[in-house]
Amino acid sequence: MIPYTVNIKLAARTLTGTLNLQNKTAVDWGWQGLIAQGCHSSILIIDPNTAQTIQVLEKHKAIVVKVKWSRENYYHNLSSPYCLRLASGDASGKIIVWDVVSGTAHCEIQEHSKPIQDLEWLWNQDASRDLLLAVHPPNYIVLWNGDTGTKLWKKSYAENILSFSFDPFDPTNMALLTSEGIVFITDFTHSKPPSSAGKKVYIASPHASPAHTKPAPAAAPAPTGAKKALNKVKVLITNEKPTAEAVTLNDCLQLSYLPSKRNHMLLLYPREILILDLELSQTVGVVAIERSGVPFIQVIPCAQRDALYCLHENGCITLRVCRSTTAQEEAAADPEQSSHELIYDLRSQCDAIRVTKTVRPYRMVICPINENNAALMVSDGRAMLWELKAHAGRATGNPSSSLSPLYSPVSFCGAPLGPNQKRIHDLCLNSMIGQTLISGEALPPSSNQQEVQLKFLLTGLLSGLPLPPFALRMCPPLTTKNINHYQPLLAVGTSNGSVLVYNLTSGLLHKELSVHSCEVRGIEWVSLTSFLSFATSAPNNMGLVRNELQHIDLPTGRCFAFRGDRGNDEPPIEMIKVSHLKQYLVVVFRDKPLELWDIRTGTLLREMAKNFPTVTALEWSPSHNLKSLKKKQIAAREAMARQTVSDTEQSAVESSVISLLQDAESKSETSQAISAREHFVFTDTDGQVYHITVEGNTVKDGARIPPDGSMGSIACIAWKGDTLVLGDVDGNLNFWDLKARLSRGIPTHRGWVKKIRFAPGKGNQKLLVMYTDGAEVWDTKEVQMVSSMRIGRNVNYRILDIDWCTSDKVVLASDDGCIRVLEMAMKSASYRMDEQDLTDPVWCPYLLVPRAALTLKAFLQLQPWSGTFTMDITQVDYNEKDEIKGLIQEQLNSLSNDMKSVLQDPELSLLQRCLLVSRLFGDESDLHFWTVTSHYLQSFAQARQLTASTAEGQARNEGAQLSAQNHLDICHDVLCESSYFQKFQLDRVHLQEVKRSSYEHTKKCADQLLLLGQTDRAVQLLLETSADNPSYYCDSLKACLVTTITSSGPSQSTIKLVATNMIANGKLAEGVQLLCLIDKAADACRYLQTYGEWNRAAWLAKVRLSPAESSDVLKRWAEHLCSPQVNHKSKAILVLLSLGCFYKVGEMLHSMRQFDRAALFIEACLKCGVMEANDSSNKLIEAAFLDYARLLRSLGLREGAALWASRAGSAGEQLMEELFQGEGGVPESILGKEELELSRESSE
Repeated sequence: MIPYTVNIKLAARTLTGTLNLQNKTAVDWGWQGLIAQGCHSSILIIDPNTAQTIQVLEKHKAIVVKVKWSRENYYHNLSSPYCLRLASGDASGKIIVWDVVSGTAHCEIQEHSKPIQDLEWLWNQDASRDLLLAVHPPNYIVLWNGDTGTKLWKKSYAENILSFSFDPFDPTNMALLTSEGIVFITDFTHSKPPSSAGKKVYIASPHASPAHTKPAPAAAPAPTGAKKALNKVKVLITNEKPTAEAVTLNDCLQLSYLPSKRNHMLLLYPREILILDLELSQTVGVVAIERSGVPFIQVIPCAQRDALYCLHENGCITLRVCRSTTAQEEAAADPEQSSHELIYDLRSQCDAIRVTKTVRPYRMVICPINENNAALMVSDGRAMLWELKAHAGRATGNPSSSLSPLYSPVSFCGAPLGPNQKRIHDLCLNSMIGQTLISGEALPPSSNQQEVQLKFLLTGLLSGLPLPPFALRMCPPLTTKNINHYQPLLAVGTSNGSVLVYNLTSGLLHKELSVHSCEVRGIEWVSLTSFLSFATSAPNNMGLVRNELQHIDLPTGRCFAFRGDRGNDEPPIEMIKVSHLKQYLVVVFRDKPLELWDIRTGTLLREMAKNFPTVTALEWSPSHNLKSLKKKQIAAREAMARQTVSDTEQSAVESSVISLLQDAESKSETSQAISAREHFVFTDTDGQVYHITVEGNTVKDGARIPPDGSMGSIACIAWKGDTLVLGDVDGNLNFWDLKARLSRGIPTHRGWVKKIRFAPGKGNQKLLVMYTDGAEVWDTKEVQMVSSMRIGRNVNYRILDIDWCTSDKVVLASDDGCIRVLEMAMKSASYRMDEQDLTDPVWCPYLLVPRAALTLKAFLQLQPWSGTFTMDITQVDYNEKDEIKGLIQEQLNSLSNDMKSVLQDPELSLLQRCLLVSRLFGDESDLHFWTVTSHYLQSFAQARQLTASTAEGQARNEGAQLSAQNHLDICHDVLCESSYFQKFQLDRVHLQEVKRSSYEHTKKCADQLLLLGQTDRAVQLLLETSADNPSYYCDSLKACLVTTITSSGPSQSTIKLVATNMIANGKLAEGVQLLCLIDKAADACRYLQTYGEWNRAAWLAKVRLSPAESSDVLKRWAEHLCSPQVNHKSKAILVLLSLGCFYKVGEMLHSMRQFDRAALFIEACLKCGVMEANDSSNKLIEAAFLDYARLLRSLGLREGAALWASRAGSAGEQLMEELFQGEGGVPESILGKEELELSRESSE
């Protein structure tokens, strides 16, 4: 047996069960690494790594319909710390913002009383990190401050809003999914509501309009199921309402922007997913389901790779990854289909679940940090946690499958792998699958790339309670005798005949026993580890049932029928009652006299006579004669022992007397010769009280007390000490004081008293009373009510069963499928997470106090004060309360062994470490910053080495190879290298060109091609314009112009003049095109910026300008982003990083008081050699290091502070003196190591 540490105090908690249909959309996986799930009116917080519920939030009165974790896209320090914030909206229109650790509501928001349709925190948190946008039905969007609960603005729209989606690339764009179509908003700001009504777009299905059906070429084979579906849904997006015969596809389930590519959106229908290119408003990809396939419920697009997680109606999760456009193999087979679609290949799928009437999949959520974990929420309260794993090797299953292989990248945390470096294989999605290739790129040499297969693994399962009703019984109470092995176990009988035993210390299921074949009606414990439970089947036409009474032994799980083969075809059992000494059992039947059993031997003592009165309520008396019996026995045994020993030896044999006594004692206990006398009382239908005595196998009838005139039919009795309480069907309670022979009747006016129970503990006279509409706690000494709960008044659920679980906590089962452990006041409340006893430790730095979380981060990011890395906080000079130290150490211990070994690996570079720690913390802003930093620091460092070693030609080729392969993922959009960005845009235009279906589209494509400099292709498109089109003449002239442009002086100046006039007269796009024709793209960018088209200018600079010119344009953009009216500094820093302005970035970080980021960034720059410590840069370097040293000192990490201070010049020396005041100067060890470090750096 495991030794138990007994926790006398049980935490108040909620055990949850099945979900309500309205909870379907209420689930979210936050950057904080936790899952929030609405269950009826409460919210569960689940830790997906250990599959534990670590908090249940209770304050909503209505059913929770939406939950959303706040974003972590801001720089964290003491004033904006790591904290768990969650917003939840319910069916009555209330929004609560929670402080999850303490379980309290931070603020409450109410606008209307209709269910909240959608809820989302704004992701751009530079200006404020508290903004929350909500859809209040039918047609309002409201922006709230989630910190104070104030309303910033409100706007209504013409149609009912179903949901919305923010553009992950541009905070001013969002799209609303309405009952009629989509509304695009392009002027979203937090300061004022959008001024326009947005651009409305209707989605029409074209197979109604004959104009677009192409006659199939005769030679082509008939398309198969999926192809047919593709042809059918080449969907048109129109700005005018579709006519009646064009079927509107308004069964759209979901709309989301793709976070992996700018300006792409996904629309989900039950049988297909459409990928739209928003610049063209045209479908560029379709994922369709075969006719026999299972329809979609939901799809989540990934950011790190162009991939989709899809949830199907059978609970199966599939991962589809976009095919590389280089895969031209099938182009020959089917020219129509070739690369003219974005094709998403099915790469992995998990097992389905058994779907029944009550069990169906509701929602899935994906880990936003790593995108390789999925959780599926099932309607029966289960949460299934799936993990995506990559296995090396080719697919063996089907050699004919035409899927191009997936390769795993050869880098870890954004840097090439060292030869003997440790790594974590499945850290995140982009470390599992390499980048998809773009046409025109050569396949990499396959020597160092591994092919991988993806598989889903079920790594965790959380299950809830089954459907109500429940029968509850807490095990016998804690006493001084059983304190060493006591476990607070609660037995829950369920409607399907099984008994669940929960350990209330941890709230986890201890055992599930399948005991009965029908609904469990009641449970009584007969010891700390065994209980009796009874169940009755549905009655037959005679009103008779099958009774099952089982005795269960918990440690072994042995279970036997207590009444032997009795029980078939008899009246149902009404109740079972076990005597106080657990000797006897009374079984009461509906229309049949009661039975009296001996529990110890399992024998029937007495079956009462036919004329025995009908029992309505029964209770055993707590008084018995066990003590006097034991005294008598001991005396008798002593006499026996004396007789066997002769008088002469008496004194010498004192000790053997004792051993003889112990012998006799153990014998008597095994034979159970001792049978104490116990009593019980019961009432009959007239209210008469009978008193019966049981001793051994004799049963005596005692006194009878006539009925009390003021009481109705007695429904239940409770007896403790000298107090006896009777409750009747009219809601009267009658308190009898047996010592003083007094009785007091109290009418509660609450209807039928269903159950009454005394609290455990000596002298504790509290009484718990259950009614049909709630419960009350009474103090029987004072005869007054202590607390009360009633349905409709302070709770919205019916109570099904009650019990005490300790002397001051009650446990209630309710019809919303939950079991709640509450304080005696019966106010349902969340608990503090830090007071919880969890079985498995949970990694979540957000649970620490803000200062400790920042200390932990600094501790993990850099430990240069010793040659080796340690994972033991006690080994560093850290002055802090031991309690907090202990909590930090617990967090460190809860990391996986893989993670610990990687963090302790000396090969891990500073950049990789910062990236890894930002992933561990789920710090969105850190993750973006370090990803871009790490990429560009390495590529600029490589470029420097190349220029240095041009003499060795061979090295250059290798370097070129490396940089070609290693570009930033396209999800960083304008931050990518120009060459890669250009290829991507050409590819995209090529796709648009193939998919165009109207003149509008053709015109847009031609414009795009002109800007990209693809003049020949643009001319072909311009010449396609049909003669009856009004712009036929204009387009033809434009085609002539494009082909005849020569670089002669006069024509250039004319065109430039025309272009500037056009721009001045409001034709910006046309003017920009003309400037691009004569290679004046730099001027075009300047005009675009002057007219506020900053994004367009950046795009054009990336695709058309030389690095130097493009850098000017982007620097102007960065300045604009820093301006107070835009206030998007985090984006500006990333733009400057991509240009290699590292010194400027260091300055900005320092001026924004991001001291740890600034110091670590500068350190990384020095290590990579892209910044030199010279007179001009020393001022910044020393200031940054000094401020970081001060920050570390404030966090209590003294050695770290000393190290950075020692590198911060003269000001640093002063800080060193402050640090080691009164300790005889600076410890040698630190300086010694420091000098070594510097000398090593200079030798590099």
